[in-house]
Amino acid sequence: MDIIQMTRELCKALQESEEYKAMKAAEAACDADAELQDEIGQFNLIRMQLTNASQAEEKDDAKIRELNGQLMAVYTSVMGNEHMMAYNVAKNDLEEITNQINGILTMTLNGEDPMTCEPASCSGNCASCGGSCH
Repeated sequence: MDIIQMTRELCKALQESEEYKAMKAAEAACDADAELQDEIGQFNLIRMQLTNASQAEEKDDAKIRELNGQLMAVYTSVMGNEHMMAYNVAKNDLEEITNQINGILTMTLNGEDPMTCEPASCSGNCASCGGSCH
């Protein structure tokens, strides 16, 4: 088996994992939630209005503040939606696995033994990083 075929097998295994299935189910629940989709549409519309107001030659600071407040309110509602929260948890779980895979690949390419190397888990804060992801 060549390396590309092995990669395809790995990707197939990822798609068969519980984490991937949970993420896809949560994604489908978000897509089926009409209220959530409406709020996402509102968010995008307000964001475009805010962008236009911010780029106008004569800026209306009061309008920009109002739109920014509206944007934050809709964002808070979207992120507080039970389906969106479940999606974010499932997405993070899947990202943990893919980050670990990428870490093993990177460490292996840097000469470490792929069977024993252990990539450090990433907190997302590079200030506390030991550099294992680079």
